[in-house]
Amino acid sequence: MSELEVKQERLREQLGKLPSLVVAYSGGVDSAFLAYVAHQAMGDRMLAVTALSASYSARDRAEAEKCVERFHFPHEFIATDELANPAYRANNADRCYHCKDELFDKLDELAGRRGFSAVAYGINKDDLGDWRPGQQAAREHKVLTPLLDAGLTKADIRELSRQVELPVWDRPASACLSSRIAYGIEVTPERLAIIETGEEAVRSLGFRQFRVRYHEELVRIEISTEELPRALDPAMIRKFVEIFKPLGFKFVTLDLEGFRSGSMNSLLVNIKG
Repeated sequence: MSELEVKQERLREQLGKLPSLVVAYSGGVDSAFLAYVAHQAMGDRMLAVTALSASYSARDRAEAEKCVERFHFPHEFIATDELANPAYRANNADRCYHCKDELFDKLDELAGRRGFSAVAYGINKDDLGDWRPGQQAAREHKVLTPLLDAGLTKADIRELSRQVELPVWDRPASACLSSRIAYGIEVTPERLAIIETGEEAVRSLGFRQFRVRYHEELVRIEISTEELPRALDPAMIRKFVEIFKPLGFKFVTLDLEGFRSGSMNSLLVNIKG
């Protein structure tokens, strides 16, 4: 048995021993794989739950629904209201903590009301290397971490997802829309809508891995280094300007370092010290 197969079996055994489980399901590859394996191991003793809010894009919702429709695991949508929390809207370095705290509050309430024994989310081994204050909220709520406990990396999860033909197995990493707003700039529904509109327009140009970063009057577009030469074509640059100027930005920029997941964290100084 290969090392990857050992990890997968460890995950199945761990999940199969649980009486019941709520899976925090965003529709990305990690949570989709966790929901898929939980359903294989537990059947209808599991429930995947997706939280809807202004920071969750319509595209993410559509991607989440694809796996549900294909594999028929139990699934529900719930509403979260992190934007009602001034600490979340303030968009300081701990913003993700307040988001996850709201999410896990709602999932804990659902689990208790419906008789589920635990809540789990899709953190993996690679997620330990970045600033992720949401992990603190997960620990406080005693949320289970099956993928991490099985020792699975992002590459492992993508490969196992490919083998079972999960539609999102090669989907680019996708964080919530609020992660596009520079720290210290208030998160508002209007700004989130601007970012979502801009990203859909960039996607319509054929780009696959990118982020639209919001810096008040300036938009910083990160595009993967593989796709960057196409983005730097003068005709394409004009299209970016045509997209983002009407959205209210005075300055439209391309980041020459390309796409970097979590690049906003480079703005933080001594947040862990």
